[in-house]
Amino acid sequence: MRLLGRKAVVVLLAIAGGIILLAAGRAEWITGTVDGVAGPVRDSALGTEAAPGLAGLALVAMAAAIAATTSGRVARWISLTILGLVAVGVAALSIRTIVDAPHVLGTAAATHSGGTATLEATGSATTWPWIAIIAALILLLALVGGLVGGRRWGGLGRKYERPVTDPDAGSVSGQRGERVDSDWDRVTLGDDPSVD
Repeated sequence: MRLLGRKAVVVLLAIAGGIILLAAGRAEWITGTVDGVAGPVRDSALGTEAAPGLAGLALVAMAAAIAATTSGRVARWISLTILGLVAVGVAALSIRTIVDAPHVLGTAAATHSGGTATLEATGSATTWPWIAIIAALILLLALVGGLVGGRRWGGLGRKYERPVTDPDAGSVSGQRGERVDSDWDRVTLGDDPSVD
């Protein structure tokens, strides 16, 4: 369980799930026949047609995992919540496609023909919706890893920030002991210290 809670493992799991979803979006999810004007015609629906938004959900899942491992505590929990919602959304879209394959194929066929109504269709789901469900389970596994290890993680910013203990830490003493900003602070404020 400790291995699952490592940042690299969480990110790799989310990226693997996202890549599987991106590949699934380009594959045929439903095949069957559609009753068109000229009679029954073989047709199919790709993953992006059967489950609109699949590619976007894959990208959001990968970004959420990266954000969870690089952010502070509050942003981490928000990112992990988003990762969980994406996994549930992918599973719901996939299950809808499997359960209601003829209707989804009829809707996709109507879109192919330029219509807005659903055409009468018969069809069945291929293995790709099931693979998308497996990808959703991988995303949930990444979520579990984030929940387990997230308490131990520090954000990237902590490493690069100067500890704020002295309010005058950024000041440098001038010739007469007065406080002056360092050259770095002057550049940050838009002043060019090399002109002096």
